[in-house]
Amino acid sequence: MSEPASRPASDADEDERFMTLALSLGRRGLGRTWPNPAVGAVIIKNGEIIARGWTQPGGRPHAEIEALRRAGEAARDATLYVTLEPCSHHGKSPPCADAVIASGIARVVSAMEDPNPEVAGRGHARLRSAGIAVDVGIEAATARRDHVGHIRRMRDGRPHVMLKLAISADGKAAGVGGKRVAITGEGVRNRVHLLRAQSDAIMIGIGTALADDPVLTCRLPGMLGLSPTRVVLDTGLRLPIQSRLLATARETPLWVIAGEDAPAAAEEAAQAHGAAVAQTAAKNGRLDLPAVLKLLASRGVTRLMVEGGPTLAAAFIGADLVDEAILFHSPVVIGEDGVTALEPRAHAMLSQHLKCISSEPVGSDRQQKYEREFLSDV
Repeated sequence: MSEPASRPASDADEDERFMTLALSLGRRGLGRTWPNPAVGAVIIKNGEIIARGWTQPGGRPHAEIEALRRAGEAARDATLYVTLEPCSHHGKSPPCADAVIASGIARVVSAMEDPNPEVAGRGHARLRSAGIAVDVGIEAATARRDHVGHIRRMRDGRPHVMLKLAISADGKAAGVGGKRVAITGEGVRNRVHLLRAQSDAIMIGIGTALADDPVLTCRLPGMLGLSPTRVVLDTGLRLPIQSRLLATARETPLWVIAGEDAPAAAEEAAQAHGAAVAQTAAKNGRLDLPAVLKLLASRGVTRLMVEGGPTLAAAFIGADLVDEAILFHSPVVIGEDGVTALEPRAHAMLSQHLKCISSEPVGSDRQQKYEREFLSDV
């Protein structure tokens, strides 16, 4: 591996600047490129931007191919900045490394090696063997953060899990009997919808589905089409046929995950309304969360947003399956009869497994963000 730090300071600054641009381009694809990672690429020649590219919806074409297509013959003797190692294997499209070599690119600056075992350094090696200068590691920490879903799926066989919770000033998540209560303001709601758009899938439990009858789409202006796949954990397939989730299943994908003993008639009814139904192991009426996550990963999900209520949140925390948590604290007081957002044990486990990395105001509310150490040590 080349050592970018050994380059002259001016060159290193330029590398960081163009890689930062490539990373920002890659983020355009978050939530839309799975099962492939959302990669960004920039082609530079004589200090000028020749072309940009990012992974397209559905995962193809890859970012490098997009940038090379736009650059055309101008790519010869240029530098390619890419946020993830160019692939070296034949998947549903030819290797990006081969396309880079054929283009006449003289140097490749890659933020990180691809953890996919089918690549894992082979792309960089192929480029070097073709005489292309390769530098790896520019803005690596940021790239790991952007590609964390891909890394988690490749490394652990499950999606990266982000937990979202809104918590009142007195520690509640809902009113008496689980009644839905407006806890946070418009600023938080906009952030939540943006988080949905950047996720591959969003998950709730059947309790939340029954209590709130949510839609779980992204309702920011012009962004309905960026809504994630909706996932409902429903051991006994109790989701009502008249629910808004099933009513919109043909417009926005809905996956219902049930237990192996769920009624066949209920499965057929859900499927008739456009939902995809899968069954997995359950114990004492609860689905096995590691098995659920493995199932989602097998279907290509890399970034999962868990937006259910306190029960589902506590289950994920208790199973140590939360990689990132965003807690929105509100000045609203619900009252002692409301539903507690996080019991002391769950809150203690969250603080034990994750570290609070930021706290900032969002209107009259406050956002606290927690992350697992995984984000900084892979």
